[in-house]
Amino acid sequence: MPSPTGMAWNLKKRGRTLRHAKNMIANKLEILRISAEKRRENHMNETRSWDLRLGYLIHDVSRLRRVSYDRELAPLGITRSQWWVLAFVSRNDGLPQTQLANELDVGKVALGSLIDRLQSAGFVERRADEKDRRVKRVYLTDKARDLINKIGPINDSFNTRILKGIPREDLELTSRTLYAMKKNLIGLVADRNFDGAAGGGLDDELLEDHGEPRLSVL
Repeated sequence: MPSPTGMAWNLKKRGRTLRHAKNMIANKLEILRISAEKRRENHMNETRSWDLRLGYLIHDVSRLRRVSYDRELAPLGITRSQWWVLAFVSRNDGLPQTQLANELDVGKVALGSLIDRLQSAGFVERRADEKDRRVKRVYLTDKARDLINKIGPINDSFNTRILKGIPREDLELTSRTLYAMKKNLIGLVADRNFDGAAGGGLDDELLEDHGEPRLSVL
């Protein structure tokens, strides 16, 4: 039978062992807590960084595409915004100028100036409406139709080059994503009643950002 002194020593030793184990568990739990906090912080930083990268990427792609497409059109003596309007009118020939501004979602003054330049270049003509002479309708000229026929292959070649190596399913997903983002942004504009909301107010510089639309069969 152990002596009282031996029993006391064993109990003391067990107590130290239990305290040591308890401290080790507490230390491990603290390490796990700190590690989890760091992971959450890193995830938040990565999310913020990803959001920034996405914004920069959209801006860079849009800017580079505009610059590149301007170079494609330069030999034809037409700007991207002029081409954008011509291609739209080709699908809506004879549309009233005010309705054209609404359809394109640009300011009436900005579009009016652009139509003036197109008319001076011989690409469009304004005609008074038969029932209301105050209404001016916009029509393409033969010169504009010839130009559109020339731009068609240029447009197709340009898109083929910039989309080279990208699978169709990736393009479709990107298109759906950007369309959803556009809808959200339109909602923000409408909710906050920003200047230049839908229905006009966008200037000619913003008009430049639309790029070239798909051609219709003329």
